[in-house]
Amino acid sequence: MNIPENLKYSNDHEWLRMEGEFAYVGITAFAANELGDIVFLDIPSEGETLEQNEVFGSIEAVKTVSDLMLPVGGEVVEFNTELEANPALVNSDPYGEGWIVKIKVTNPAEADTLLDAAAYQALIG
Repeated sequence: MNIPENLKYSNDHEWLRMEGEFAYVGITAFAANELGDIVFLDIPSEGETLEQNEVFGSIEAVKTVSDLMLPVGGEVVEFNTELEANPALVNSDPYGEGWIVKIKVTNPAEADTLLDAAAYQALIG
């Protein structure tokens, strides 16, 4: 399974890519595989500032709906609108075109509490 070294990971299977004061958030390939075919994303939090581990939206697959949690606190500044027309991007390219939200990070030190690639690999087995 693909687990990029340049990302941080949450125990809830979200990934975080820091870019200065901003970060991109998505779900891991493991999570996308476990969910199955993703059909819809509901991200009502755009424009809101949320705490670390707070729900920022939900992701719907054919058989289930799961909450999405922010791996670090911040303001949700952008939703990946490509996912409105093509939510399956989360399945096909979870670490690239399938990113879900861009946030303005409140406390960058929170990223240090997340898992690195090796620790995430150990988590999922």
